[in-house]
Amino acid sequence: MSRNVSPPEPQLSANAVTVLERRYLKRDRDGKVLETPADMFRRVARTIAEADSVFDSKADTEKLADRFYDMMARLEFMPNSPTLMNAGRELGQLAACFVLPVGDSMEEIFDAVKHTALIHKSGGGTGFSFSRLRPASDVVKSTTGVSSGPISFMRVFDVATETIKQGGTRRGANMGILRVDHPDIMDFIMCKADKKQLNNFNISVGVTEAFMEAVGRDENYDLVNPRNGEVAGTLNARKVFNRIVNQAWDNGEPGIVFLDRLNRDNPTPHVGTIESTNPCGEQPLLPYESCNLGSINLGKFVNDGAVDWNRLKEIIHLSVHFLDNVVEANHYPLPEIRDMTMGNRKIGLGVMGWADMIILLNIPYDSPEAVELAGTVMKFIQDEGIEASRKLAEQRGPFPNFTGSLFEQRGESPIRNATVTTVAPTGTISIIANASSGVEPIFAVSYVRQVMDNDILVEVHPLFERMAREQGFYSSELMERIAQNGSVRDMEDVPENIRKVFVTAHDIPPDVHIRMQAAFQAYTDNAVSKTVNFAKSATVEDVATVYELAWKLGCKGVTIYRDGSRDRQVLSRGAATTQEEDGRAEEQLPVKRERPRVLKGWTYQLQTGCGPIYITINEDQTGLFELFTTMGKAGGCAASQCEAIGRLVSLAWRSGIQGRQVVKQLQGISCHSPSGFGENKVLSCADAVAKAIQAHMKANGYGAIQEKPVFLRGACPDCGGILEHEGGCAVCRICGYSECA
Repeated sequence: MSRNVSPPEPQLSANAVTVLERRYLKRDRDGKVLETPADMFRRVARTIAEADSVFDSKADTEKLADRFYDMMARLEFMPNSPTLMNAGRELGQLAACFVLPVGDSMEEIFDAVKHTALIHKSGGGTGFSFSRLRPASDVVKSTTGVSSGPISFMRVFDVATETIKQGGTRRGANMGILRVDHPDIMDFIMCKADKKQLNNFNISVGVTEAFMEAVGRDENYDLVNPRNGEVAGTLNARKVFNRIVNQAWDNGEPGIVFLDRLNRDNPTPHVGTIESTNPCGEQPLLPYESCNLGSINLGKFVNDGAVDWNRLKEIIHLSVHFLDNVVEANHYPLPEIRDMTMGNRKIGLGVMGWADMIILLNIPYDSPEAVELAGTVMKFIQDEGIEASRKLAEQRGPFPNFTGSLFEQRGESPIRNATVTTVAPTGTISIIANASSGVEPIFAVSYVRQVMDNDILVEVHPLFERMAREQGFYSSELMERIAQNGSVRDMEDVPENIRKVFVTAHDIPPDVHIRMQAAFQAYTDNAVSKTVNFAKSATVEDVATVYELAWKLGCKGVTIYRDGSRDRQVLSRGAATTQEEDGRAEEQLPVKRERPRVLKGWTYQLQTGCGPIYITINEDQTGLFELFTTMGKAGGCAASQCEAIGRLVSLAWRSGIQGRQVVKQLQGISCHSPSGFGENKVLSCADAVAKAIQAHMKANGYGAIQEKPVFLRGACPDCGGILEHEGGCAVCRICGYSECA
């Protein structure tokens, strides 16, 4: 096919246009869209092509811009979101991923917070290792105090991210990593267990080869204080591994990053050690380093049932050229980032549309043939990408840190970029390209995608609809049934050959997910972002098996997600159903019990900082039924909040929630005005309600409820953090406020 003819306007889906208009296209001060999608692609193409003039004053940048536009408009290649958003605009920040160092001093920590703010404001995401920070309760000689530990400072970064993302078009995200040999590792593993904090962080445990070997032998391993490098204790490796696995089963985190493998493939060990990755884990970077990513849409390279290797090669070389130009054209948010990035010139060329490619080739995702082809395709991209980078090095010179690099040590030819390939999640750019995401299987044949602050986009896989119409089994009734659960695996009125190739993420055994990830990883410089999907019925042992398999097969990290283990999902399959994917009976939704005319009850009086509170608990024949509160002085904020608590507790009980679960949620909530001492201490009105329920259940044969240890004296008046009782003083470990007796 001739490529000399100007390409037509981009053929975008309705969902793609929605995303572009909301987040990518240029607007005026009143919010009016000023460019079309084609204008955006031309803006990006011209800006990136102009970087050629840095190396050759006579370069034909207009011709190159046409080629860049061509591959984007044809949806064959997409750069990462910041490049689409910012190229040719005032901000000009084009990189997606950054890693910042976090040193063990207040100055270094809050410098990192400031730098995080600048990066998030510009549209980037940040990764951190908190492994340099001394553990909680460790000595701080300069103040004769004790350290609050890495997790407390992670909250500072989280709050900063939450504040900055409010006005952005691209929400900031963070990766937090802690080495498995840090003394605070057990607290880190559990730091997101309540799902109420660190919501702007993905977290991963930095695992070493020695640790994984100790897991296999069920041995202890040493914990090391980063302040002085001394052994600070030991833990059983198998128990720590089990804690990681249990927590990942519960809510998908933490993931695992194999640190030794990242540094084994670190191309410039003479420059620094890799401590962390970007937020999704696929891009290991040195401190202050950034990387720009781009993805080839593999679904566009199948012609007449075969891979179009010639066109794929052409796009690989053009994409490497594009990404190297991005390094040059980028406006870096910090001089340290510019220097480190320009020194290594890392790029990350990856793929999307992998599931589309194998569907078009009639290869099931969960087949050995698909895993084998994955290695073949990625090896081709890796080999041709390196060749393209070496050709650029002949014209422009190798990356400045080449001397002393692994390439030089191995006697290899100069190369322009220290890394060339990365397999990233493609998120919104795969929506723009109307492609399956990254190297994932299709999520569902029909599904609802939730993006950008709860906007809902309803999609049906275009290849399925096309094949259904071509083979004559398309009907609106069938499409409605498919939309109920997303999968066609058990639908007998869909031809068997279609059912075999349209397998979804939840149709595929977890070990196949890992084998696919490993096949791509074998030919990827950096890492591969891949989620291993589990059914809701999966066991903790299933998760453990996958984590160990990822290590054995050479992956650099692993992330899992068990269906339904988080409150909020970006993707949901089809319409709401009451049928579990494993074929179990229908789930019965809770039904609120109706109130009888007469109930028996008990009233409890407690003293709060706002005055006395009277709490009435009523029961029906089933058990706890409703709760009323009355403040000693009517009206005001406290009384209204207590009434709200009573209504919600009543609704919970009438809907089948256990009393101990209500106590667990309310117990220990503190306010600015606690009351009482010792066992009679009441931290807030909510805490008073919990204590009344607890006393009632104990007195009426419901069994004892384990109390939270009380070392608290209310909430910090400066920052709202918890005040801890310490040596006769109430101390806030978040902001340092103290209230000495």
